[in-house]
Amino acid sequence: MIPIQQHRDRILAAATELPTERVPLADALGLVLAEQVVSRFAVPLFDNSAMDGYAVRRADAAEGARLRVVADVPAGSALDPALGAGEAARIMTGAPVPSDADAIVPLEATDLGTAISTAPPEWIIVTAEPKPGAHIRHAAEDSPAGTVTVEAGTKLGAWQLSAIASAGHDTVAVVRRPRVAVISTGSELVAPSATPGRGQIPESNSVLLGAALRDAGALVTHTLTVPDDEDELRRVLETATADSDAVVLSGGASVGAFDVVKAVLGPLASVDFDAVAMQPGKPQGFGTAASGALLFCLPGNPVSVAVSFEMFVRPALRAMAGHADIDRPLITRTAGASWTTPPNRTQVLPVVFNDQIAQPASAGGSGSHLVSSLADAEGFAIVPADIERVAEGDAVTVMVLS
Repeated sequence: MIPIQQHRDRILAAATELPTERVPLADALGLVLAEQVVSRFAVPLFDNSAMDGYAVRRADAAEGARLRVVADVPAGSALDPALGAGEAARIMTGAPVPSDADAIVPLEATDLGTAISTAPPEWIIVTAEPKPGAHIRHAAEDSPAGTVTVEAGTKLGAWQLSAIASAGHDTVAVVRRPRVAVISTGSELVAPSATPGRGQIPESNSVLLGAALRDAGALVTHTLTVPDDEDELRRVLETATADSDAVVLSGGASVGAFDVVKAVLGPLASVDFDAVAMQPGKPQGFGTAASGALLFCLPGNPVSVAVSFEMFVRPALRAMAGHADIDRPLITRTAGASWTTPPNRTQVLPVVFNDQIAQPASAGGSGSHLVSSLADAEGFAIVPADIERVAEGDAVTVMVLS
């Protein structure tokens, strides 16, 4: 058996960052920015009001002052009304501040309060004197034109996209999203809605992998199920690798007489099959297709698929997409129960946890067939190979899945 890290290192060495592309902001959520974004404009663009109220000359706006309202300035207006002594302009939040004004009196600091009508009032009485520059957001207060708004390498979330739009851009250069095909193998597989006959089971791995790939930010190009037929698998692989950056295969990677994935890909010099020192997920294969697409050959049992995806596939895809943080967060919890571990293999066990403890998600342990444990699992406990048994109260490392 080879250590987990050895298999992982080989995969990450091949998982080179994908090319960049320019996409609309609406399509950039979750992607990694490839080039820094520089603001085209000052933010704010102009002096504007931070409150609904009245633009005034502060010298005229002492407490108790009676001011004549001579103009109305809504948001989006290009008006710049002149203000003489004892005059004010009603103004809405975001509207440009008249050049003659140097403060905003909020609605609630007048005798009329927050009651508002379509037409501005004729007069107001100031009930609280404004401070100098009160409630004015000055031009370039946030940032001047030419300022770097978002740095390259940033994962784009809602706030970053909003900042980019405010900086005057509607497209961004990003690292391209990985395109990944999913192939489930096995003559025993039938559609989930079918009634399985003797020896048949519902096919669930493609559902698991498709959802996990999308959650990791990948674009699923193909979802295919093939029987244990070498010619059929070769045909499907040719199609899948032609337009994909990676292909994830489940099943047929072990040493059985009908392990079709190993039979088809094993003879290729570019693909290696190994026993990795982990439970579940010992049989693993990895390599590259003639097209350059990465080939992940995972075991067929659902828990093994889930574990293998998190340990190997997801980090590789995130590296290809330009993410700096390719791994799930790790936390330490106290074991809330005792459980056995496999000799000389790292155990990756579905668990539930809270602020203090973690315990197995299934009473059945870490068997690769215990797919029901995945429905409740919040993380994977990762137990080193030299630990013979986890006792209640021991410290355990947990990979957080959400």
